[in-house]
Amino acid sequence: MAVRSTKPCKMMLPKEGVDMAKWAVVACDQYTSEPEYWKEVNEFVGDAPSTVRITLPEIYLEGDDVAERTEKINAEMIRYEKEGILEELPSGMILLDRETGRVCGRKGLMMAFDLEEYDYHLGSTSLIRPTEKTVEERIPPRLAVRKNASMELPHIMLLIDDPDRTVIEPIYEKRNDFKKVYDVELMQKGGHLTGWFIPEGEVTDKIQAALDKLADRETFNKKYNLDKDYPIVHYATGDGNHSMATAKANWERIKEGLSEEEKKTHPARFVLAEVVNIHDESLEIEAIYRVLFGADPSDVIAAAKDFFGKNGGSVEEGEVAGGQVFKWTAGNKKGAFTVMNSKWAMEVATLQNFLDDYLSTRKNIKIDYIHGLDSLAQLSEQDGNMGFYLPDPAKADLFRGVIIDGVLPRKTFSMGEAQEKRFYMEARKIVK
Repeated sequence: MAVRSTKPCKMMLPKEGVDMAKWAVVACDQYTSEPEYWKEVNEFVGDAPSTVRITLPEIYLEGDDVAERTEKINAEMIRYEKEGILEELPSGMILLDRETGRVCGRKGLMMAFDLEEYDYHLGSTSLIRPTEKTVEERIPPRLAVRKNASMELPHIMLLIDDPDRTVIEPIYEKRNDFKKVYDVELMQKGGHLTGWFIPEGEVTDKIQAALDKLADRETFNKKYNLDKDYPIVHYATGDGNHSMATAKANWERIKEGLSEEEKKTHPARFVLAEVVNIHDESLEIEAIYRVLFGADPSDVIAAAKDFFGKNGGSVEEGEVAGGQVFKWTAGNKKGAFTVMNSKWAMEVATLQNFLDDYLSTRKNIKIDYIHGLDSLAQLSEQDGNMGFYLPDPAKADLFRGVIIDGVLPRKTFSMGEAQEKRFYMEARKIVK
């Protein structure tokens, strides 16, 4: 393969003596409607070094003090590096194992990905591609946080489709050949995280060669039973696409002032991410649920009947065979409605297209996207909230869907529940 999208890189980890249980914090886009979670995190961390001090939980993203929070984050990044709280490793990769209480732990590899090989816009044919529609309006506030940051702490998970387990699994079998760099029980029921450092060299070369084989044209066409040469998808974003899109937007901003030689090696051209095999036994593709804030169920259902009637379908209240069923709960009320003859094949596309239309004329109603049944139930029980359940997407359809149909509706799926999301651990410099 002529183009290589990955490379080993220099990562930073806390120095010996830092309490890793307080250092590692869940991805910033989790628990966005649960301030009590973040209150507990801050109380647990106290004054200890922690990634909660150098990332911005998105529950605060639209607050009046976001600029002040961002300045503190940038200053704390500089302090952590200057005072040696973070130490830079030699160039390499990190193999990790994340145990979350499932049958087995999730295996992944941390490495750098070339943002020149990623495009989040609709119609993208890049090697690294989003699985879901990128909401570009979400980028500017995140870019405001990143543009003055000296380092990145990613929660991005990129998927490979490796049914024969040729990339990550053989390395995991040899994990004891490598130095263990962290081994920590994570806060807030996050499970256990272990990492092994793989120095740049013969092993990382073999990893990249195995990754390259997945994008071989003949192998690619045979795997997906393609009758023509669709643009190859080498990596698909599983989690953190808006974080990756923000990194891309930041790179596009920076590279305007660089020479062609400078563009080749500038650290902001690359983004740190975890690559995971979609066939990993621990990986469960789960639905992301929807909650409306300030909605009246009778108004929602009436609007649904009107919307789908205009789009060639119909709505019947209750669960009806032969249609797409949407269960809902609002306070002490529960119900369901069925969309017949939907023009969209996936339930999530049917619901999201309706909700987009509904919210466009009801500016006082807000929406949030919820990971986990417990969080959905808790929020839906509150007065004025209405939650929607969705079925889990089929794992086998994800790559083929992106290849043939393009991006899926935004917030189509999740890799596990909220507490299973990536916890921030590694950092990487993005300035020279």
